[in-house]
Amino acid sequence: MTRHDVRVTDNVRLTAWVHGQVQGVGFRWWTKSRARALGLTGRASNLPDGRVEVIAEGPRPACEALLIALSSGDTPGVVDTVVDRWSAARGGLNGFRER
Repeated sequence: MTRHDVRVTDNVRLTAWVHGQVQGVGFRWWTKSRARALGLTGRASNLPDGRVEVIAEGPRPACEALLIALSSGDTPGVVDTVVDRWSAARGGLNGFRER
């Protein structure tokens, strides 16, 4: 296996920027609840421009499930779009926090 191959069991990092009316509506709490249920570590943070940044680490299928949930239309508030970036897990995250 080369350095660039990722196995399904390998941990990954999902960084997602959620655009829309997602601040002040319980979106970060909802995200934390979903992430914890999926066994992920990370955080959901409000950004000054009105977006929420979600950083989650864990098995790729669990991170993919969180990304689908973020885009599902069943979230608090109104999600216009979700921009995602995938990278190797970095570790150092404990639990899942709202910031």
